[in-house]
Amino acid sequence: MASRGTTETSKLKQNLEEQLDRLMQQLQDLEECREELDADEYEETKKETLEQLNEINDSLKKIMSGDMTLVDELSGMQLAIQAAISQAFKTPEVIRMFAKKQPRQLRTRLAEMDRDLIVGKLGRDLYTQQKVEILTALRKLGEKLTADDEMFLSANAGTALSQFERVSTDLGSGDKVFALASFEVEKAKQ
Repeated sequence: MASRGTTETSKLKQNLEEQLDRLMQQLQDLEECREELDADEYEETKKETLEQLNEINDSLKKIMSGDMTLVDELSGMQLAIQAAISQAFKTPEVIRMFAKKQPRQLRTRLAEMDRDLIVGKLGRDLYTQQKVEILTALRKLGEKLTADDEMFLSANAGTALSQFERVSTDLGSGDKVFALASFEVEKAKQ
């Protein structure tokens, strides 16, 4: 959605205008065929058409006044999350596990990293970065962190992760964060 909804809003407006034209034509046709319909059928069809016209008219008024648009806070949220995720998480594997709500796999990855650090297979800087990412993801997934993990996180979390924490908290529903994180993972695969 590179247009951030601008094109979609324009199409929505165009579709509503076309529906409006169709319903106006339907009313005209109904009047022309009035003699061929019984009174109840005519009244019911006219009533339904007028209700649809009112609904479309209300939608058009909202769009034209700026109260209804596809360029809404979702686009803003998406941009904020994309920025926060890209700044906070450098490891695609962590983003993927976070987006798929896989706390068990994140904990397994953390244990593997602990082992790799001890045997010298993983450098301290990379270990710290990835551990902070995993602990942040676990926290966002609602997992309990140990006191040691909390201390590690507060000692090593950078501004990018703090920003991610703030943005994802401001957005409210974790499902929105997960959905957009999933979107970012899928986009990165392409």
